[in-house]
Amino acid sequence: MDFVPAVEVFRGDTVESVHHAAVAVVDGDHRLIAHLGNPEVVTYMRSTAKPLQALPIIESGVVERYRFSPSEIALMCASHSGTEIHTTGVREILDKIGLSELDLQCGIHPPLDRALADEMLIRGKEPHPLQHNCSGKHAGMLAYQIHRNQPVGEYLSPISSVQKAIEETVSEMTGAIPRVGLDGCSAPNFAVPLRSAARAYATLVDPTALPLERREACKVVVDAMVGHPEMVAGEGRFDTHLMRAGRSKLLSKAGAEGFQGIGIFPSTTGSESLAYGIAIKIADGAYAHRAVSIVGLSVLTQLGWSLEDDDQLSMFRAYNLKNHRELEVGRVRANFQLTFIDK
Repeated sequence: MDFVPAVEVFRGDTVESVHHAAVAVVDGDHRLIAHLGNPEVVTYMRSTAKPLQALPIIESGVVERYRFSPSEIALMCASHSGTEIHTTGVREILDKIGLSELDLQCGIHPPLDRALADEMLIRGKEPHPLQHNCSGKHAGMLAYQIHRNQPVGEYLSPISSVQKAIEETVSEMTGAIPRVGLDGCSAPNFAVPLRSAARAYATLVDPTALPLERREACKVVVDAMVGHPEMVAGEGRFDTHLMRAGRSKLLSKAGAEGFQGIGIFPSTTGSESLAYGIAIKIADGAYAHRAVSIVGLSVLTQLGWSLEDDDQLSMFRAYNLKNHRELEVGRVRANFQLTFIDK
């Protein structure tokens, strides 16, 4: 089976629902060291691909030309919550390249920050493109096109300069030829074997075997994300709190439909000092977002990781189910064991 039971939803003492998952864990030498289900299952990385998509943008020289800050680079890799710090940051990127939110082709959706979305609804305010969780990624793509003197309006075309560079980079980092589809934000996105996505995350956090230019780009991207986790997602969201708790030893990036990538830096994984890459896919698309973090934290525990919870990380380990009167009626928890591969 590609996917196996991983998260149980109890009501009282009876299992009511089950989330199935597949997991691949790859080390810095690209060896599969552990898995759950089929590590070769092919699925879209969705926004988990954003750090890979940022690499050719960094390599193009835009950071030096426009003096992008680490927090702005983190936004290029982000699925941000659409709060003021995020929209201000994206606007600053666009200002530096002489464009505006009118040039963004990501579309519009309510902010992922629920409190802000509710407030806007009450006040009758319409969301705008800067609040789209992918607006930072799109601003980075626009910066590439401007820098390379390419047509701005064609930046989402699969044959545009920036998208061709991104697809080639994703293939190089994953070691796979990706299937290409259209993402929610209208940019091309990539389906690869789960094992290949895990390989990319191991390489991101330990790029020592890569050519110098790619190695330096990986460092710029990873340092920006780890140094500014609040820009990558937002308060109350898993990526932000996991990277804070990881204390500069973990890279984390979620994707839609229950995808998650985690990179563990070398020198933190035991005597061999190898990096680890983890790729997770929840089969049902992570209904209510309640399964991904539970699986991710269980995988880290099974790999021997002990995280000091920040103020909110504990809420991602398991969930208490509550009914409409706020009475606790059940529990959502992990129940699986990784299969470890003998080296």
